[in-house]
Amino acid sequence: MTSLFVKSALLQTGWAQNVRVVWEKNRIIQTEANTVAHADDLDLGDQILLPAIGNLHSHTFQRAMAGLTEYRGEDRDSFWSWRHLMYQFLDQLTPGDLYVIARYAFMEMLEAGYSAVAEFHYVHHQVGGAAYDSLAETSHSIIHAAQDVGIGLTHLPVFYAYGGVDQRPLQGGQKRFGNTLSQFEKLLEQCSDLLGKMPEDYRLGLAPHSLRAVSKDQLDALVALRPQDPIHMHIAEQVAEIEEIEAQYGLRPMDWLFDHAEVDERWCLIHSTHLTQGETQKLAQSGAVAGLCPITEANLGDGIFNGVDYLGANGIFGIGSDSDIRISLSEELRVLEHSQRYRHNGRAMLAAKNGSNGSTLFKGAANGGARALGRDHGVIAPGKLADFFSLDRDRMLGQGLTGDKQLDHWIFASDDRAIDHVWSAGRHMVARGQHKNHASIRSDYIACLKKLRGDL
Repeated sequence: MTSLFVKSALLQTGWAQNVRVVWEKNRIIQTEANTVAHADDLDLGDQILLPAIGNLHSHTFQRAMAGLTEYRGEDRDSFWSWRHLMYQFLDQLTPGDLYVIARYAFMEMLEAGYSAVAEFHYVHHQVGGAAYDSLAETSHSIIHAAQDVGIGLTHLPVFYAYGGVDQRPLQGGQKRFGNTLSQFEKLLEQCSDLLGKMPEDYRLGLAPHSLRAVSKDQLDALVALRPQDPIHMHIAEQVAEIEEIEAQYGLRPMDWLFDHAEVDERWCLIHSTHLTQGETQKLAQSGAVAGLCPITEANLGDGIFNGVDYLGANGIFGIGSDSDIRISLSEELRVLEHSQRYRHNGRAMLAAKNGSNGSTLFKGAANGGARALGRDHGVIAPGKLADFFSLDRDRMLGQGLTGDKQLDHWIFASDDRAIDHVWSAGRHMVARGQHKNHASIRSDYIACLKKLRGDL
């Protein structure tokens, strides 16, 4: 058994003082408030203990692109011009590069307070589209990187068949993504075999990329492949995407999906940026998670999610780092709320009446992340995975704050530098703000960046 003591903790039952948390292997077995530290406890003193959150959407290879697409050409820059540069970058990447980049990004996620990640992984093949000897070669890179860093993982191999909703062939960098259904089933089997040898909290889901890249028949087959596991899908991110699907199918993408699939709690619909009022209500009532990626959505100019109406309808949301241009949990939450302020010309837009904004954002993201990852975490309580992190009150200048004001201050007036310790399924991976292997992981990543940037 392992245990810690902390003066302030957000437990499943609410805020508590002078708290002991005890866990065995990867699960919490006891929480006790209004107590004293035991001799064998890790005593965190006047820190703040919070449940760690699941990052529900990441493409880790894009971390190495960060800052390389901020140049404007003669035409208006957009998601589509960014995507063109992303495909050029893909032509450089080997499985070894994917491992090094993922390992660094996963380390940053842990240091930011994420205990687990849903990796939306679509780079399956060699440059030009030829399969590796093992269909899951690049998935192995991702899975081993997660294991080496100690972050929890929901691995989401992506099915990607077409270059557009008109079923045009894949072109250029897209050829690394493509599989037939029979290939994809074998890829999932290989991933499942490897994940069976990984830590107990690792699991498999799948991801039909988008309605642009998958036909209705393929979507039906994919949903049936693993009926108990998470399904993640990009949807309604860009206006041009919505117009393309509406022209082909006669319906907007969210309406089409709800008419043709049983969307329920195991679905996570990524971005969902441009929704009508009716679509917002459908999504909120379905039990699916809206997978929001505020930093990336701002960086790509996607638009602003209809958060006020969605939360008003009791919709469930989670947070993802997506393109990983910046990996910061507190910043994702802050950007989400600030986007609503820009849209509505008001303040504290997502908080319940007479409620804390920080609490709404943090608890909402913890709950939605757990559902989207299919991970038994998101609260500190007996029986749950031992996923939590601590904030250093001195570093966040949180003296004299109690209860939800601690969350308000951390999210809106501080940042991730206040994070001190992080545990994922009982694995103590971050101490004093740094991963235990920070220096070597960073060194390998810098060497990889030099090589990739030299080839661009």
